[in-house]
Amino acid sequence: MNQAEVTKLMSQLRIAVRPRHRNLKNPRGPEGRLDKLRKTVTALVKHERIELNYQRADEARGYAERLISDAIRHGDCHKPTMEMADFWLVEKPLVHKLFKVLAPRFEEYKVSATRMYKAPKDYPGWYRKRAVLELRGNPYPPLLPNSSNNRNLLHNVLMDEARKEHRREKYEEIAAQIGSDTIPAAATTETVAAKEDPKTQTQA
Repeated sequence: MNQAEVTKLMSQLRIAVRPRHRNLKNPRGPEGRLDKLRKTVTALVKHERIELNYQRADEARGYAERLISDAIRHGDCHKPTMEMADFWLVEKPLVHKLFKVLAPRFEEYKVSATRMYKAPKDYPGWYRKRAVLELRGNPYPPLLPNSSNNRNLLHNVLMDEARKEHRREKYEEIAAQIGSDTIPAAATTETVAAKEDPKTQTQA
């Protein structure tokens, strides 16, 4: 069995899962915590971008990644995958979206299906670490500004030209300094050679 076949034996998570303590206490205990994670995964599949507590977003992200990965790998004809989708998605119409919309979207992706950003905190007030969790390819405007076309703005063009001019002046100064250091060295070499040449001394 080659390496390509080995990678197909299990679903792959394209995110870094780091062991960390998550303070996700719930009055209902582990069952309430799991129920809240199910609602978080359901909301992510439904809305494709949600803002929530950072710890809960970090944990729910792994379950969403595994759910999408299994949907891509097995499809909707695999009974364990269908049972897992039925468990994690509280709203049952979203099962159809998982297999017919999200799985084809992320089938050719080489990166993770989700993205997570740290949300700005409210000030003044009690600080609570928040995050934005989203699916790639969602219909919303990007959270991060697109800086690919900023170089064509007027002030950036002027700054680039000023930077080029400054660099050119520095190169001319360095070249002139090297040239001035080379000429005396060459003259000194010719003088020493003339003193050491016996024919030159005889003619003199």
